[in-house]
Amino acid sequence: MFRTGSRSPSLLPWLLVSFGFLALALAFSARATLGLVMPIWVKELGWSRSFISGAAATALLVMAVMAPFAGRFVDRHGVRLALALGLTLVGTGCLVVSATSNAFVFLLAFSGVSALGFGMVATHVISTAVARRFVSRPGLATGIATSGATAGQFVIVPLTAVILATFSWRWSFLAIGVACFALIPLLWWVLAPTSEPSSMPILPKTGPSLWVDASSIVRKPVFQVLFWSFLICGYTTAGVIETHFLPYATLCGFAPLPSAAAYGTLSAVNMLGMIGAGWLTDRMNRVLLLGLIYLVRALSFLILMNVGVDYDTLLVFATLFGAVDYATVPVTASLVASHLGLRVMGLAMGLLSAGHSIGAAIGAFMGGYLFDLTMQYNGVWLSSLDLAVGAGLMVFLIPRQPV
Repeated sequence: MFRTGSRSPSLLPWLLVSFGFLALALAFSARATLGLVMPIWVKELGWSRSFISGAAATALLVMAVMAPFAGRFVDRHGVRLALALGLTLVGTGCLVVSATSNAFVFLLAFSGVSALGFGMVATHVISTAVARRFVSRPGLATGIATSGATAGQFVIVPLTAVILATFSWRWSFLAIGVACFALIPLLWWVLAPTSEPSSMPILPKTGPSLWVDASSIVRKPVFQVLFWSFLICGYTTAGVIETHFLPYATLCGFAPLPSAAAYGTLSAVNMLGMIGAGWLTDRMNRVLLLGLIYLVRALSFLILMNVGVDYDTLLVFATLFGAVDYATVPVTASLVASHLGLRVMGLAMGLLSAGHSIGAAIGAFMGGYLFDLTMQYNGVWLSSLDLAVGAGLMVFLIPRQPV
């Protein structure tokens, strides 16, 4: 049923899923905490919102550059070392941020050191490792493991907010940094290599160079379709929604608490949507599934454009969008594994994740730019709707079976 070693025949693959879930929850929570402390930094440290937002955008670009190298790293060295190194970088950056009031040091720590870690503790690294461990139900396992990316937003982030309110913003980053370092030895021990070859790095160190494999991957039409659709995915999720949903809710006249509750609903449904998409990946036409996810996302933007002052409509959007928010991850990972191959899956997923981060950076910037031009968000949502429809139609060009 599983590719496992003798150490723990049935448990080891699911331990990988569990620790991948936890690592992603911590890394994504560290990123989300930046939004929590932004108003405090503006008042306490005198930093502008533009500076803090720029730091977040810079981190996304660093992640984009890092993603292919992180994918190659997991191809050659395995997931244990990749996650341990990534958590070390994330934890170090958070500890430095917790101790500084210097803008340059903050930028170096968060947008440099931690951002490199964000690029290592990433969905493409986890999904690659899971695909190599599971023969049966790989889609479901991938969906559960990568759902940690959104679980942190409604589990760890609220806990971080309590720490912030009770103590200070410094303790919030300190707590995440300590949690990262606490997870490393557990992860290192539990995911120890076994005698089973499948638990070892798939790609031999004497194989083709990164550039040879990368050029071979990008020449394939399937990769081109997946890359541009995943870039659009980044634009419409981490770009416009994660950055501009709460400001839009405020613009509609909703108070901070109900706005945050709506975003919490989105995040909770998001986790369930990733698991559900993984379950469906193992049971239906994956190309059809991925195309439908993008088309449903487009429909959700049509609802968002018509929220007005109706809070119930905002919740309908949050529920529908949450169901298809990160749901593309397990389906895309499965298509990469089958159509591009497990041998270079880490590198291929890294290249796709780079596109996702670039799309997110563009979406975050364009959301603010279009709003400044028109003083409304309809142009942002309309562009997202059109792009999501384009991604959905584009995906249908992928052959159902590898050719």
